[in-house]
Amino acid sequence: MKPKTFFAVFGIIMLLAANCASFYFSEAIVNHKKYDVLGVDVSSYQGDINWHMLQQQGVKFAFIKATEGSSFKDSFIASNLKNAADTNIYFSAYHFFSFDSSGKTQAQNFINTVGKNQISLPPVVDVEFYGGKSKNPPNVSETTEILSQLLNGLENYYGKKPIIYTTLPVYLMYIKNSFSDYPLWIRNVRCEPFMLNWSFWQYSGKGLLSGYNGNEKYIDLNVYNGTINEFKSQFL
Repeated sequence: MKPKTFFAVFGIIMLLAANCASFYFSEAIVNHKKYDVLGVDVSSYQGDINWHMLQQQGVKFAFIKATEGSSFKDSFIASNLKNAADTNIYFSAYHFFSFDSSGKTQAQNFINTVGKNQISLPPVVDVEFYGGKSKNPPNVSETTEILSQLLNGLENYYGKKPIIYTTLPVYLMYIKNSFSDYPLWIRNVRCEPFMLNWSFWQYSGKGLLSGYNGNEKYIDLNVYNGTINEFKSQFL
């Protein structure tokens, strides 16, 4: 990373950190309640899900884990897609991005797992650090090439621009300059991501709802940045 870029990124992070400081010791004591469109994201960690119960608790949209890298498939993806389709919840599936394998094979893994007509929202790519990546971030140009292949492959197949899920450090390093035209789903459990042009905000990783029985007692909670009519206009 060039020095000017580093200091710009560092400055933004520090500004956001200062703004969020008062919320440090509790997750999401923030203004998420001003947003009317509530959503969840789930994976095999939630086990069997009663999607009708989630709908009854006000869930309007959901993102379901489908794949990871070039070969992994979530064990609950088929049942989750089938059962979510039996509700009025708008939903899609997400792919956990690998910095270490081809974007083309990652796209094919997702396409082989999630049919065109099985999701009502655009496909989602989850880009975040894993393992030791945060301490030794992958090369920006190499990551951009892999991610471009993946995103282009999904858009060509599904006919919709994918949504990108990410964290603030990853957004500033890899997404902001090369993929800012993609709908953004940002994770920030300390405060509202007020400086970003986001479509979805994951404000809590410790939600508690009824209707699932997996090893994980919590469920991720999200909101859409707008009204339900704006949501439908943007994504349906």
